[in-house]
Amino acid sequence: MEFALLTGCCRCNFANSSGEPPKVGGAIDWRRFAELARYHRVQGLAWNALSKGDVPADVADALSADARSIAAANLAIARECSELSDAFAGAGVPLIFLKGLTVGALAYRNPLLKMGWDIDLLIDPADLAAARDLLAGRGFALREPSSPEQVIEWHRWSKESVWTRADGLHVELHTRLADNRSLIPSLDVHSPTQRVEVTPGISLATFATEELFAYLCVHGASSAWFRLKWISDLAGLIHGRSGSEVERLWRLSQGLGAHRAAAQALLVADALFGSMAETSLREELAREWPNRVLADAALRQITGPTREPTEKPLGTLRIHWTQLLLKPGLAFAFNEAGRQIGDLLDRRATAA
Repeated sequence: MEFALLTGCCRCNFANSSGEPPKVGGAIDWRRFAELARYHRVQGLAWNALSKGDVPADVADALSADARSIAAANLAIARECSELSDAFAGAGVPLIFLKGLTVGALAYRNPLLKMGWDIDLLIDPADLAAARDLLAGRGFALREPSSPEQVIEWHRWSKESVWTRADGLHVELHTRLADNRSLIPSLDVHSPTQRVEVTPGISLATFATEELFAYLCVHGASSAWFRLKWISDLAGLIHGRSGSEVERLWRLSQGLGAHRAAAQALLVADALFGSMAETSLREELAREWPNRVLADAALRQITGPTREPTEKPLGTLRIHWTQLLLKPGLAFAFNEAGRQIGDLLDRRATAA
């Protein structure tokens, strides 16, 4: 009941929704609701949906405080994104902003309510050294790997490096988009883009809608969609589009290499938000057993106990096995298993 209310809160924030608050029925365990909202990182969306409703004072105060904190953090992130955009442009280094505020501005009526804590940048691998110096010049220090000298080698096998600054801002610098190189292989910083106004006066470059849809599907699949925030972003992006437009996005995602990640995403979004109600895709996608297995696994992750996967016995294994099915064929499954083992060994070697 609490989870259903939370999905209703997300839906009423969608950019193309009516904005009508969800109906609160039955005996809601409000402390459980607040716990779910925090775990799934949608407190701002929950508060915006219920701020005029009959919510117990302690829960209302907690959600309101979280919403204000999220909005303040997003304003700081927006300012930094604008300055990063100018700095990279001045150095002649192309970049695209992934997820975060750009997706929030496309998916929700108020992007400042979408929780974010980092800035995801995509660059050309050839510009890695220049990007490293630009980030260092803005006060960011490497957290993963541990030193600037390692970053070039690190990006040969890892899709991103992580940078932090004393004010609490984080940057994830991407040179590719998927852990497995055979997923969305053609998407890069030179792919079609659009500019999105994230706050008045600040517009940022992100993927065009078709490429963005494919990327979000693969990104969500990499963690089996265990947080509601991620599938809410995707559902918000396509909410209100015609059935033919949703089908078009699906077909194009296959050409871009999203494969079963896009099927999983649409089946999960449909189960939670009715995202395929106007299409004939539901039956088409559900006919393939791997799609059903992937969607069921993701729904169990999203609706399961509010514990981080790393806190549960074999918790990450419950995510990693789903990645073996994201593209048809045994060759991909063996390749992905080898990649996961190699990634684990490389990370341990780097840590040592």
